Amino acid sequence: MMKNVFMIILFIFASKSINAQVDIVGGMGISFVYAPSLIDYVDLRTPGDEIPAFSSTAEFYGEVDYSISDKYQLGLEYVYTLFDFSSTYAGNYTLSYAHHKPSILAYYVISGEGYKFKFGAGAGLRIVNLTENIYVDENLDAFGFGLLARVQGHTKLSDNVYANIGSTLRTDFPGTPSHDNIEFHDNTNLNSFSVSVNLGISYFF
Repeated sequence: MMKNVFMIILFIFASKSINAQVDIVGGMGISFVYAPSLIDYVDLRTPGDEIPAFSSTAEFYGEVDYSISDKYQLGLEYVYTLFDFSSTYAGNYTLSYAHHKPSILAYYVISGEGYKFKFGAGAGLRIVNLTENIYVDENLDAFGFGLLARVQGHTKLSDNVYANIGSTLRTDFPGTPSHDNIEFHDNTNLNSFSVSVNLGISYFF
């Protein structure tokens, strides 16, 4: 569903005006996530084999930005984050989740010959699919919202193709995962603060 929404927005942006600047951005990176409620829960379950205060997760992203003036852009992004933890304490224990982060953004833009810098903020829906295995798999979902602030730089490689590097601060509030109205153990929530660093390719037209 999110893929279809992303493609529809891309089509709308691209068809607005032949003179409009549209940026398509994609890439991957690493995010360092602090989720205190989840950390406390896992540390009690697997003493001696704790989650680090800032645990690393893989991150993949795609973004479409539309210029409303020389200095301002509006954008839509989709970020997919993967987390995985395992322990052999008291048997095999695993916990993993996929975090979907669609957001709407507003950017202030500084650009010149062969470069562009963006400074922005945004908000959006947060969806988490969590799987915990103690003896059997238990699948739960969480829905909430999140806020972000970002700085992103683009440098020209050739014609309309640019390399991009960026860093993002996020505060996400997906809340407590549940399934069939049964909440995750001890009402543990997945609310978090994170900082990420990303590398990718941009296409401007």
